Order: sequence, then C-alpha cells, then structure tokens
Amino acid sequence: MARAADIDERISKCEKILAQDPSSQIFAALADAYRKKGDAEKAFRVCQNGLKIHDNYGSAHIIMAKINLDRGLYDWAEAETEKAAVLDGRTRTVELLMAEIHIYKGEFNQAIKLLKKLHETDPDNGQITRLLDIAQKIPEEQAAKEHAEMLTVVPGSRKSASPAPVGQPVAVVSETEIEPINTKQLLQQVVSIPGVDGALFVNTEGLVVESEWCLQIDPNLCGAAIGEVGNFLDQELLQSSFGGTTAVLIESEALTYHLVKRPNGVFLFVGNSSATLGSLRMRVEKLMLNFRE
Repeated sequence: MARAADIDERISKCEKILAQDPSSQIFAALADAYRKKGDAEKAFRVCQNGLKIHDNYGSAHIIMAKINLDRGLYDWAEAETEKAAVLDGRTRTVELLMAEIHIYKGEFNQAIKLLKKLHETDPDNGQITRLLDIAQKIPEEQAAKEHAEMLTVVPGSRKSASPAPVGQPVAVVSETEIEPINTKQLLQQVVSIPGVDGALFVNTEGLVVESEWCLQIDPNLCGAAIGEVGNFLDQELLQSSFGGTTAVLIESEALTYHLVKRPNGVFLFVGNSSATLGSLRMRVEKLMLNFRE
C-alpha cells in the first residue's frame, strides 16, 4: 500500500539521519514511524535509546507513552505522559492521551472529566467526541449488566413459583440474558462500528471463513497475509520473550488493523482514518466477550 510505502520511506530517512548523528532528536520520529508500522518492539528500543540522551525531550515521552499504550503497559504509558506534562505542560495532546489511558485502565470518571474539558474548547473534534462517548457508555452498560445480574426473585412475582423457605437464600436470576454471537454475527456488529470498513475471520490455514468487507483490497490475499503474520509472531518473534500473541494492533497513516487470535484462527478488523486505535480496540474487546466458537 502507498501509505505503508510512505512509512517505510520515512523510516529510511530517519535511520540515515540517526546514523550520521546518533545524538539527533530524529529518534522520536523514527520510533513513531515504527509504531505506526506495527513494530512496537523496535519502536520501543529506538525510543528508549534516544531518551537516554534526550530525557528532557517531551515529545519523545509522548511517543513512548503511545508505544506502551499499544503494548498494553498502561501504567508505564501514564508515567511517560506525566513526564511530558512536566516538561511541556498539560497540552491538548497530553490531556487527550491521558484520557485514552484512563479509559484503558477503567478509570472512566477521570477520562470523562478530561474529555468534557477538551470538548468544551473543541466541540467539533471527532476523536474527542468518540472517546467521550466510549467513556460514558461503558460504565453505564457495566452498571446495567451488574444490576440485572443482582436482581433477586421477589416472592409472589410472576418469576417466582413459590416463596423461598425461611433461612434459605433467595435464587439470583438475571433479568436479561446476553445472547452469545457466532462468527458471522460478530463480524457484522464490528463493521457497524463507525470507521470500520472490513472484518474477516481466517482459519489456521490462512483461508477466509467469513467476511464483511468494503475495502478494495482482496480479502483472500489479506487473510492469507494476516494468517502468516499471526504465525510469525507466535513462532519467531514473541514466543521466546513474551509468550503467545493474543492480539496485535497495527496503525498506518491510512488504515488501522486489529488482529485477535483464537485457537482456530485469527480475526482481522480494519478501520479507516476516522477510527481511533483505542476506541476500536475497546469496542472489539466488548463484542469478543459474547463470542462463542
């Protein structure tokens, strides 16, 4: 893809500059390019080495925070964001990144507070609006689910055949049952998320089993490539140091790819430039909770 080629070109240029001047601050741009390419480990190493020389470079701490957010290291991402805030002040970039970290950590009240403040000054910002919607809806849905699960059968109601004997616990029932979803239903629900243009499931042989696809890319070729990526990550890259891969996030300038591994294959969800990495991941994770093989 052209966008991927642009990232590769940027990496090449940054590496040449860094080779000529190892103390250059270009390391931050290089690390971010690797992150957008999906190579979080290389991005981390480049940024870590650069920060050893330029620890007071606030923008580099922002890049490191994003890298650690992609790696699922939320506390570390928060610490790096705080360092950037100390160095450069609590800029909009810092506040927005901190809000996203709070969402990942389940700290929704803190996220909502930050996002409402940002929304007041920039009401047309789509990313702020989407994150605020996520931060508000998730705890509401969780509370509703917990309430339903904690409802008890009231003696005499139509749900109770007879009062519970004295001294015996009252049966706990759920007022609503969560319907499990199959592969096809999961893909259909994911592509209904704003900004998602494609979703497919690839079996262990790299063959597309189900797909909901609106992209010009051939889903079969894409599926085969994704199957290879999943196998490579498990067998060659992460197995020795981090264990088996469960999910992979790849962000390019044009598209965002979210891979979720299952025992019998890999799900691939593709978002366009209007989709945010954080919101895509959060909503997919919620849907996966109801998925049944």
